[in-house]
Amino acid sequence: MPVINRIADFTPDMTAWRQHLHQHPELVFDCHQTAAFVVEKLRSFGITDIHEGIATSGVVAIIEGQGDGPTIGLRADMDALPMDEVTGLDYASKVDGAMHACGHDGHTTMLLGAAKYLAETRNFRGRVALVFQPAEESIGGAQVMVEEGVLDRFAIDEIYALHNLPGLPVGHFQTVAGPIMAAVDTATITVQGRGGHGAMPHDTADPVVAAVSIVQAIQTILSRNHYAFDQLVISVTQIHTGSADNVIPDTAWIQATVRSYDKDVQAMVIRRLEEICAGQAASFGVEATLDYEIGYPATV
Repeated sequence: MPVINRIADFTPDMTAWRQHLHQHPELVFDCHQTAAFVVEKLRSFGITDIHEGIATSGVVAIIEGQGDGPTIGLRADMDALPMDEVTGLDYASKVDGAMHACGHDGHTTMLLGAAKYLAETRNFRGRVALVFQPAEESIGGAQVMVEEGVLDRFAIDEIYALHNLPGLPVGHFQTVAGPIMAAVDTATITVQGRGGHGAMPHDTADPVVAAVSIVQAIQTILSRNHYAFDQLVISVTQIHTGSADNVIPDTAWIQATVRSYDKDVQAMVIRRLEEICAGQAASFGVEATLDYEIGYPATV
């Protein structure tokens, strides 16, 4: 894919922007320094129609084209992940417990580069709405921006976004007709038993054995309750319980991620998780409570 020479000329600046953002990651809605950096750059490009403080720290800026036409939104996320950086890079995160490990520093930089080019040339009809969004990683900042009226307020007809994909050859994009990213849900199961001494398990209601059995039973949802041509992933990613080698604990805690494209598949998973929790809990004499959090819907 050829790169327009003028955009290629932005490389040194965009590299510096991205590395600056990488060094100063912010989490969830608290992207105020990032937003301030974005606004400073937008103003330096000659963009004056800038709106701040949307969804706490989000920014929307408008570039007017030449003549009447639609308003096209271009969106990038700004937030980082809650983790320490151990890469050893010269421009590694300077913030403990925060790192741009998902590449949102790159996304913000891409949109700034697009803003610079579009503001210089204005070789399009209508308007471009630049949307810088906080809180992509966990809470759903896009939903908050929509609920605060961004699409209606700025009369956005269509909106576009992309995500970096490490491993894809440089200069290529990848897309597909239909579902491209799954719905993301979180299932949390709390197993409440009755603890006691490890030497006297008969006096307890052991939540550890029950939790292990629940995790094993969850594997049958995919292998026995699910139509093979409907895509689904269920991964149990956390089990926490106990504090000593000779003490049976009172509780155990299980967490899983569920990825699906179809709402009927999602509903089946929820139903089977509820049934598994109830059945396994009854068989072990404990209580198992399911907290199922429906997250982002599928991207189609």
